Amino acid sequence: MCKYFSQVKLSLNHLAFSVLQNLLFCVPKAAVLHGKSVGFAAQNSRFRNVKTQLSIFKGIIFTKRNKKSSLFY
Repeated sequence: MCKYFSQVKLSLNHLAFSVLQNLLFCVPKAAVLHGKSVGFAAQNSRFRNVKTQLSIFKGIIFTKRNKKSSLFY
């Protein structure tokens, strides 16, 4: 009988440890990872905005002007 009681006690300790580990590690980890993904999403959108603006300016700056066109390219 004592043998089974110690196994139950051990499994309860393992369960309590698992719950505490989830509370102390997994919940903050999820919050941190969410913050990182939001930051990367903002960074990627800024990069895309600059990239589209660069393609517009690249056409203006790096192309030779035709004699016929006055203001465009």
